Amino acid sequence: MPRSARRPSATNTYHVMLRGINRQQIFMDDEDCRRFVRTLSDCKQLSGFELYAWCLMPNHIHMLIHVQNEPLEKIIKRIGSRFVWWYNMKYERVGHLFQDRYRSEPVEEDAYFLTVLRYILQNPMKAGLEKAPGSWPWSSYAHYSGNEDFLTDAAFADGFFTDRAALLDYLCQQNTDRALDEHPRAIHVSDEKATAIAAELTHCRTPEAFRQLDKATQRDYIVRLRQAHLTIVQIARLTGIPSTTIFRFIKME
Repeated sequence: MPRSARRPSATNTYHVMLRGINRQQIFMDDEDCRRFVRTLSDCKQLSGFELYAWCLMPNHIHMLIHVQNEPLEKIIKRIGSRFVWWYNMKYERVGHLFQDRYRSEPVEEDAYFLTVLRYILQNPMKAGLEKAPGSWPWSSYAHYSGNEDFLTDAAFADGFFTDRAALLDYLCQQNTDRALDEHPRAIHVSDEKATAIAAELTHCRTPEAFRQLDKATQRDYIVRLRQAHLTIVQIARLTGIPSTTIFRFIKME
């Protein structure tokens, strides 16, 4: 079936989501996040877009973009190709990292702009990664709360409120906002539950015990831990196996 054409935005503003291929985890550590932020900054300078909000989640990325000098397709291709080249070098992998086609939706009404802004910045909280907006380091919420970054263009959102305090109050309100990503959220397993799952499955109480297992058994357990929704970071911590090795084991399946 041919793909439907994307509907252009009358305001040139879009909510964009990049998701890991097969919904796999993208960001294995802080270095990966820092590199993506750097890539986003470089591409912003080259493409000349405005970025009203961004958020890096373990297996997907949200951006609220106002296109100016270049079409959205070219912007996303530039961001993706630059980051994936670096990522594949780091993890000694080949092929795609993101799903072939990014998702996007036009943002044309003021009310919906505010909905998308809050939706993106509350994504970590609603996914269980923080208790309230502010502690997750990989989003533009920090910029709106007073810690300036070099990515976020806040002036447009500020214009809807009397002051920044009123904007922050809006961003923290409980809501039932729905936006582009309406698929079921990835299951988040707490570190405490992850520890219990690993102990029950592997019968290893320490990373040292796990590393004494033969390689085939290690790989089998790592795949099963990932299927139980543990993150690669959690598996690495509990098994003592480097995240790059874990990543390769999972890709072999």
